[in-house]
Amino acid sequence: MKINYHKLLKKNILNVLKEVLIEINNYGLQEGHHLYITFKTNSEGVIISDWLKKKYPEKITILIQYEYWNLKVLKEKFKIVLSFNDIKSELSIPFNSIISFADPYANFGLIVDSNKNIIKTKKKSKKSGKKLDTEKNNVIDFKEYKKLN
Repeated sequence: MKINYHKLLKKNILNVLKEVLIEINNYGLQEGHHLYITFKTNSEGVIISDWLKKKYPEKITILIQYEYWNLKVLKEKFKIVLSFNDIKSELSIPFNSIISFADPYANFGLIVDSNKNIIKTKKKSKKSGKKLDTEKNNVIDFKEYKKLN
């Protein structure tokens, strides 16, 4: 059995975000903490307003800071109401749609998923000696998970 380190790392990075959202839900945002969360709007299970989806068809970054309502953290997703141009919109965001999150006050951020984690290598064919393109997705480039400044 191969150990899928990429999958384990992604799961645990998302657990950090879940725990942060649970703390915000229980205690509110303390001091100057605030979260930027970027997610794929076209991921399965994402529920956002049609006008918001039209404006951001692939991804959006939301800010949880002063004005947010009805935060609910569930096992596979979180729900929140945010204001966009003074229009309150309910969002349902599955954790598997998250791209990154950051708390600038704490100088902390993580990239949850990146397509750059698939490393292309060149191998020579035993028969022809020509180089072949192959993909290795079992190698993780930790530069993708470093702290954001």
